[in-house]
Amino acid sequence: MKIKIMTGDSSKDSKITKTIWGEKEKAAWLANQSVKRSYQHEVLAKIEALKGDFDVSQYGFLSYDPQRYPLFMLKTRNWNENNRNILITGGVHGYETSGVQGALRFLESAVLKYTDNFNFVVAPCVSPWGYETINRWDTAAIDPNRSFYANSPAESSAALMKKIADLNLDYTAHFDLHETTDTDNSVFMPALAQRDGTELVIWEIPDGFYLVGDTENPVDDFQTAIIHAVKKVTHIAPADEAGCIIGEPVTQNGVINYATKKLALCTGFSQSEFVTTTEVYPDSPKVTDEDCILAQVAAISGGLDYLLDIYPPDSKRKKVE
Repeated sequence: MKIKIMTGDSSKDSKITKTIWGEKEKAAWLANQSVKRSYQHEVLAKIEALKGDFDVSQYGFLSYDPQRYPLFMLKTRNWNENNRNILITGGVHGYETSGVQGALRFLESAVLKYTDNFNFVVAPCVSPWGYETINRWDTAAIDPNRSFYANSPAESSAALMKKIADLNLDYTAHFDLHETTDTDNSVFMPALAQRDGTELVIWEIPDGFYLVGDTENPVDDFQTAIIHAVKKVTHIAPADEAGCIIGEPVTQNGVINYATKKLALCTGFSQSEFVTTTEVYPDSPKVTDEDCILAQVAAISGGLDYLLDIYPPDSKRKKVE
C-alpha cells in the first residue's frame, strides 16, 4: 500500500513550501552521520581471507577517505573462457547488510559447486562508507542505485561501471543483493522528501523475501527458480491488499519488476541475459541475521541451478534457443 504524506503546509490557504537541498544542507546532513561498524573488520578482513582462492584486485576508492574506503573485486581463479560469466554485486546500498555478507558467504561456502561451469566476478561491498555509517546514500547525499549511467555523480557507481567496462566481458547473469528495511520508511524516504522538496511517499514494508526483475526482460522462470530456492531458507513476502509490493504490481509470488535501465539501477548497466535484485527483510520477527545471509546465498544458488538446467555443462556458451 502506497501512502503519500505532503511536506510543508498543505492547508487550503497556504502554499506548499518545497525546499530543495543545496550544498549547505547536504554538508549539514553529512556532518550528522557517524561510523557505526567497521568495513575493515567486517568486510576487508573477509576479502583478505579469500585471496588464496580468488584473484582480488582494488578497482578504486572513495575520495572521502581513500585509505579507509578502498573498493575491491574478486574474480574466479583459473578463469575458463568457455564458461559463462556471472556478476554478483552487494552493498550498492551500503546499509543493506546481508547483501554484503551474502556475497562474501557465497564465496566462502557455495561457489566451488559452480566454478566448473561459471566464471565469477564479485564486488561484495560497492558502497563502503554507506556500510560503515548504515546509509542508503553516499557522502554527497546521492543514491548509488539510481546512478548507474554515463558520467555518474556517484563515485561508487562510476567506479564499478568503469571496472566492468575495462574487463570487457559478457555476463549471463547479474545478481544484485539488497534488503528492504523498516528504516526505508522511518529514515530514508523522509530524507529523500526533504532533500528534493517533494511529497513523502512510503510503502507498507513487505514481511519477507522478494525479487525485483527487469520490466523489459523479466525472465520469469529464472525468478521463479530463485523464489523456490529461497523458500527453503526463509518466507516469501506476500502482496499487500492492492496486489503490490512496495507499490509495484506482483507479477508472480514474491516478484515485481522495475524499468532497471530507465531508473539507472545496478542490474540495468551490466547488459546481462538474466538479472535479478534480491530483497531481504531483516527486521522481520521471523528471521535472524544469519537467515538473511543464507537467503542471499540461496538466491544466487537457485539462479545458478536454473542456468545449469537450461545451459547444461556441455553446451558451455552456446545459447539455448
